Amino acid sequence: MTHRFLDRIRDTVVLADGAMGTVLYGRGVYVNRCFDELNVSQPDLVLEVHRDYLKAGADLIETNTFGANRVTLAPHGLESQMREINRSGVALARRAVEESQRDAFVAGSIGPIRHPRQPHHLGGTELEEIYAEQIGALAEAGVDLFVIETISRRDEMAAALRAARAYPDIPIVAQMTFGEDGRTVEGDLPGPLALWMRDQGAHVVGCNCSTGPRAMLEVIEEMRAADPELLLSALPNAGSPEYVEGRYIYFCSPEYMATYARRFLKGWNVRLLGGCCGTTPDHIRSMRDSIRALNPARIEVVAPPSREETETPPAQIVPLPERSRFAARLAEGRFVTSVEMPPPKGADPTRVLERIRTLHAAGVDAVNIPDGPRATARMSPMALGSLVQQSIAIEPILHYCCRDRNLLGMQSDLLGAHALGIRNLIVITGDPPKLGDYPNATAVFDVDSIGLTRIVNRLNHGQDLAGNPLGAATSFLIGVGVNPAALNLDEEERRLRLKIAAGAEVVYTQPVFDTGRLFQLLERTEDLDVPVLVGILPLNSHRNAEFFQNEVPGMEVPEVVRKRLRQAGSDEAQRRVGVEIAREALHEARQSPRIRGAYVMPPFGRADRALEVLADVLATAETLPRDRE
Repeated sequence: MTHRFLDRIRDTVVLADGAMGTVLYGRGVYVNRCFDELNVSQPDLVLEVHRDYLKAGADLIETNTFGANRVTLAPHGLESQMREINRSGVALARRAVEESQRDAFVAGSIGPIRHPRQPHHLGGTELEEIYAEQIGALAEAGVDLFVIETISRRDEMAAALRAARAYPDIPIVAQMTFGEDGRTVEGDLPGPLALWMRDQGAHVVGCNCSTGPRAMLEVIEEMRAADPELLLSALPNAGSPEYVEGRYIYFCSPEYMATYARRFLKGWNVRLLGGCCGTTPDHIRSMRDSIRALNPARIEVVAPPSREETETPPAQIVPLPERSRFAARLAEGRFVTSVEMPPPKGADPTRVLERIRTLHAAGVDAVNIPDGPRATARMSPMALGSLVQQSIAIEPILHYCCRDRNLLGMQSDLLGAHALGIRNLIVITGDPPKLGDYPNATAVFDVDSIGLTRIVNRLNHGQDLAGNPLGAATSFLIGVGVNPAALNLDEEERRLRLKIAAGAEVVYTQPVFDTGRLFQLLERTEDLDVPVLVGILPLNSHRNAEFFQNEVPGMEVPEVVRKRLRQAGSDEAQRRVGVEIAREALHEARQSPRIRGAYVMPPFGRADRALEVLADVLATAETLPRDRE
């Protein structure tokens, strides 16, 4: 089936809205009211909620029709208004989308049938007839897709799907609800149930409601394991509600939901993400910020061909050994070393330059200069890199991220960096502003690291993004990152292969504490002929380890490592143990011939800590070149 919604969701993540009922309840509508009937009696209130979700960044809003079937409406005496309520619900959502001038979708919300005898006592034919009435009204009113949600039993989902299949041009999202034990009320497991929903005609399958994001993450993991090709949706509650002063309150913060949004996306490649009970526009806004960093709207870099492109062939690429001294060492098969030094937060680079001189004097090959780490404002890494080259005979490796610049700014920056003599790059997507000191700052993300790698590769072939000749080609050594501890190693491997296909020439790993995970990634990518530098981070303390484990997305510090630090005792003892763990990880990683260097990330830019980790490597650097044959 081809459809605008399905085309979008296959290409990028679609962010749904949050709870309609929660927001209406928060604005004074009593829980014993029929929320669906507000489409008719208080349309401005419903319209306002839709507008707020669209302003927060939702790509899809659900109609206020969750309980708008004749059986659920009957206790309120509203069964005769079923068609009017559904049609009004679609009209309000459509009006909100049109007013926003955004390319957003209107999804017809279809919830469970709340019957006094319980729906599982109704026959399959009767269930299908009830659903067919509501689904028909939604289809006639012009929804873009159906969302069948919060269903707990197979027979009810089967009836709803049969009714929805009567409209073959309208995509179907099917979402079951699971308990904290990861099962439905009838004991169904997520994996087989996801395959069953797909086979029953659902285009997107997943879960919503009942649980918070932590428990739902485990459900999604089982669905992904059942078939990696499934299009998955996840709309968790904002935790569990508590009854406070006569109201049910959800205490899950927007930041917490945003953290799990990144895990749903990066770990399990969820394609439709949103919220259910307890989520508000604030939650969706936070999720939007984090999603945009991990899933830019455009990964493929496409530009119209210019006249010059057809007349001027690409320039000959500069051989790797001629790019930089660092590139030459890699080409020679030497084990290279680099240390990360963040730019200063102020305008005075004196202290950072002193630390870099210490590294150079000890024999470190290069200094890595990160670009706005953790989305904080610091001196331009390009400026610091230029200062390093002017005063110290050590080469900088410039991190360059996609967060802060559009396509024009990126190309201008890169050409300027090359003119300043900077040759070594690590291309990264970048942390979203929400993680840092300026959460309201605008993130650009025209491309992600894959798209930016293609741009740099074109510059190395003497062309800009539009295909216009540059005269002389740039000669960057193109580096990219990889995370061996990624929750979804399949997705991490897929992206690494895309980066290398786009032109990456060297790979830097995120900090490695479990070399088993590193070796697993290396084994899966043994056909890729690119050097790998292992990331090593000497932990400062047990608190430091817990912070990385719980607060930094994508970072995994194994319990055995945290336990060693916890049992070390004093602050100084913990520091020594942190260095020991780092040295052990580096020693183990070097057993693989794929590891061509070390990339050390000392806490707080401590050069002395980095040199402690690299002591054995630096002592033998001149006498023991690595034989790669």
